[in-house]
Amino acid sequence: MSSVERVIDNALEHGQGVFRLTPTWVPRAFCIPGKRLKLHPGDYYAFGAHRGGIDERWLSSTVKADNGPETLPDEGLSYVYHEAGGRAEKVLLKDAIESRGDVILGAEVMRAHGGWTMFSKFFDNLEPLPHHLHHSDEMAAKVGQRGKPEAYYFPPQLNNKRGYFPYTFFGINPGVTKGQVRKCLADWNKGDNGILDLSRAYRLAPGTGWDVPPGLLHAPGSFLTYEPQGASDVFSMFQSIVWDAYTPWELVVKDVPDEHKHDLDYIMSLLDWELNVDPDLYRNRFSPPKPVRPLAQMRDAGYEENWIAYKSDAFSAKELSVHPKRTVRIADDAAYGLIVVQGHGRFGSLSVNSPAMIRFRRMTEDELFVSYDAAREGVAITNESEHDDLVILKHFGPRT
Repeated sequence: MSSVERVIDNALEHGQGVFRLTPTWVPRAFCIPGKRLKLHPGDYYAFGAHRGGIDERWLSSTVKADNGPETLPDEGLSYVYHEAGGRAEKVLLKDAIESRGDVILGAEVMRAHGGWTMFSKFFDNLEPLPHHLHHSDEMAAKVGQRGKPEAYYFPPQLNNKRGYFPYTFFGINPGVTKGQVRKCLADWNKGDNGILDLSRAYRLAPGTGWDVPPGLLHAPGSFLTYEPQGASDVFSMFQSIVWDAYTPWELVVKDVPDEHKHDLDYIMSLLDWELNVDPDLYRNRFSPPKPVRPLAQMRDAGYEENWIAYKSDAFSAKELSVHPKRTVRIADDAAYGLIVVQGHGRFGSLSVNSPAMIRFRRMTEDELFVSYDAAREGVAITNESEHDDLVILKHFGPRT
C-alpha cells in the first residue's frame, strides 16, 4: 500500500467517509484583495508582494493555479488532512482521487468523468475585475486545457463589506456588432478600449447568484463570491483599462495558441456571440436560491437547504442551514466538498466551525469532503449553538 493510500484510507476510516481539507490560498498579481477571506492582516502577501495579494481561496481543488512562471508546484491544489496520535499527515486531493477514486467519488463517476472535474473558490476583490471570458471545452483543448463554466453566489456571511463596485457587467448589449467588439481589441494600447460601453451592469444582491457559461463576457464586481466551476483556470481578458490600471495583452492571450496571439479573429472566436447578446440574459442567467424541498417540511425537521448553483451540467451547489440545537441527517446523491461559513457543531464524527481569523498555512475545521457512500447514506449534522444557524456551502461535480 502506498503512503497516499494509507493516509486516505485512515482519513476515511477516522471520519466515517468524511475527511478534512487544508485551506488553499491563491494570489493574483492583477487584483487587490478585499480582505474578507478571514486571513490574518499580515498574511495577505504571504507569497511575496511581487506575486500580488491573496484574493482567492480554492476549495476541493485538483487544479493547479496558472499564475505565470513563479507559480508554486502545489499552488491551487487542495490537500487531504489527517491527524491521529498527535501526528498530522496530508496528501494531495488529486493524488487521493487517482488512488481511491472509486471509493471517494464512486465507480460510476470515475467511469464517466475520470475524476473530480470541478472545484469551487472564494474570490475576494476590492475593485472590479476586467471584462473577460472563459473558454469552452473546444477552445480550451487547443491549449491542452479543459473549458471553464462557472457560477456565482454571494454569501451574506462574507459580504459585510461590499467593496468599491458591487455591480457586475455581463455580456454585450443587443444590437452591438462583432466589429465593434473587435475594434476594442484592436485599440488595446490606446488607453481604455471602451468594452464596457458595449455592456451593462447588474447590482449584486447577497444571497443570490448568477450562471456564467463559457464564452460569456463578465466583469465581476467587488462582492466576495463563492464560485463553483469547471476544473480549469483558463481565461481571456477583453478590457484594457480597469480603474486606471492597465491589463497586459498577455492576459488576453494567456490561453491562446502561439500562432494566434495577435490574431483578433481567433480571439473573437472565443466569444459565444448569441449568449452575449441574449436580450433575456437576466432571466436566463440570474440564479436566485431554490428550496430543495418544501420550506415548511424542512423547517419542521430543523434545517433549510437551497440550490444556489443549478443551471450547469458541469457542477451544482447547495446552501444548508441547520437551526440552533438541532441535529439533522442529510443525504445526497453524490460526493461533494463543503465549506462552513457560519457557526459550529459536528459533521458526522468531525467537529466543524467557521473561524474568525486564519493564519497562512495553518489548519482549520471549516472545509471537508464527503465521499460517495457517506453522502448516499446521509451524514448526521449537529448545530451546537444556542442561537446561530450552522451554514454550509456544498459543491458537487457533474451529473452522471
